[in-house]
Amino acid sequence: MSVRAMGVLGAVVALALLLVVPAHAQKKDSQVQLRTVHGGVVDKNDTPVPGSIVYLLNVKTQTVTTHFADDAGSYRFSGLDANVDYEVHAEHGDMMSGTRTISSFDTRRDIDYTLKLSRKKESR
Repeated sequence: MSVRAMGVLGAVVALALLLVVPAHAQKKDSQVQLRTVHGGVVDKNDTPVPGSIVYLLNVKTQTVTTHFADDAGSYRFSGLDANVDYEVHAEHGDMMSGTRTISSFDTRRDIDYTLKLSRKKESR
C-alpha cells in the first residue's frame, strides 16, 4: 500500500470516528436515567400525617422543592437527575423528620423512603 493510500485510509478512519463518537455521546445523554423518590410521612406511632410539607434539596444547585403530603400522608418527587445528590425531609407543625440522602451512587430508579416525624424543629 502506498503512503498516499495509507494517508487517505487514515483520514477516512479519523472522519468515521469523529462522526460515531458524537452520535454515541448524544445517544447516551438522551438516555439519562431519571429517578423518583416517594413514600409516606408518619408520626412516632406510624400513623400517616396528611398535610406535612416534604422538602427536597438538590445538593448541587441548592434548589429546594416542596410537596404537601396527600390525605394518606404520601409524597412523590419524580424526574430527578440520577447524577445529582438530593436530601429529603418532612415537617409538620413543630415536628420534623430526619434527613434522608439520595446519593448519585445509588443506582435505584425508584426510591421509597418513609419519613418519620419524631423531633422538634430547631428554633432559629
